[in-house]
Amino acid sequence: MTELVVDVHDLTKVYRVHERSEGLSATLRSVVRRSFREITAVSGISFGVEAGEVVGFLGPNGAGKTTTLKMLSGLLYPTSGEARVIGHVPWRREDGFLRGIALLMGNRTQLVWDIAAADSLRVLQEIYGLPEERYRSTLRELTELLDLGPLLGKPVRNLSLGERMKVEFAAGLIHSPRVAFLDEPTLGLDVSMQSRIRGFVAEHNRRSGTTILLTSHYMDDIVALCKRVIVIHHGHLLYDGPLGELAQRMAPYKVITVTLHDGAGSAFLDELGTVVSREQGVVVLRVPRESVAERTARIVRDLEGSLADISVEDPAIEDVIDRVFAGAAVPPRS
Repeated sequence: MTELVVDVHDLTKVYRVHERSEGLSATLRSVVRRSFREITAVSGISFGVEAGEVVGFLGPNGAGKTTTLKMLSGLLYPTSGEARVIGHVPWRREDGFLRGIALLMGNRTQLVWDIAAADSLRVLQEIYGLPEERYRSTLRELTELLDLGPLLGKPVRNLSLGERMKVEFAAGLIHSPRVAFLDEPTLGLDVSMQSRIRGFVAEHNRRSGTTILLTSHYMDDIVALCKRVIVIHHGHLLYDGPLGELAQRMAPYKVITVTLHDGAGSAFLDELGTVVSREQGVVVLRVPRESVAERTARIVRDLEGSLADISVEDPAIEDVIDRVFAGAAVPPRS
């Protein structure tokens, strides 16, 4: 049986929030009688993650992603439900658990602002009690993967955002955790740095076998790193399965892009599918998956003299996820 390093059952988190009306009289009344309401951040979600997997954890703002990661990393107690991470109950925060996990958040730092990056890493060596040889070996590997050489001697405050994020990854992984929770790790980075961080995460997973649960609003991160995704919305789990299968189930069509000489024959294409756009001789069609082969053949045959180019693609994964977030029901697996 495959080992589950993250095992979640009916995990729920409900916040009790104080609320009052505006105005002085309401403020005075709230001193005597406080009014509360309950907000469900996570509602009975269950899933498992196997050793070595890289899983995308998706949802819009407020879906419950960060709350879930904080429960799984032991920062929050759940209202109900169960979870085990590397065999430990996270919120007990046992020593073996803390040594075996990492939580990296794109908008939080664990580095000491006023000292050199290398000294921040030394602080973490002492916190985790890492033997010198193990520390140096791990740091050499991370320095190679992240190109940290020029950065380690700089004070953290003098690093750019992209440079700091590279050192943050080194800080989060210096103790060689078995599980890493990455919450928006490329947040705010430019396209080039996002690509470098993705490459690092993929290579580190390949070398070390670290299990990774990743949240991101950048679909390029998910497509590049994750074969499997978990989608939650309003605290409820909507989908857990292969990324490609989600696209097939939520978007039962393909996109055919037809380029015509001088736009000739474009009216014929209206009969073959839903026209998404038509501009300067380029017509984009949305066609049911089961009809793609037949309709592509018709286009090639009937527009042979007018056809300059044709391509068939799956819809952009962003469009698929948008449909999920908009509340479209995910069809059950056949």
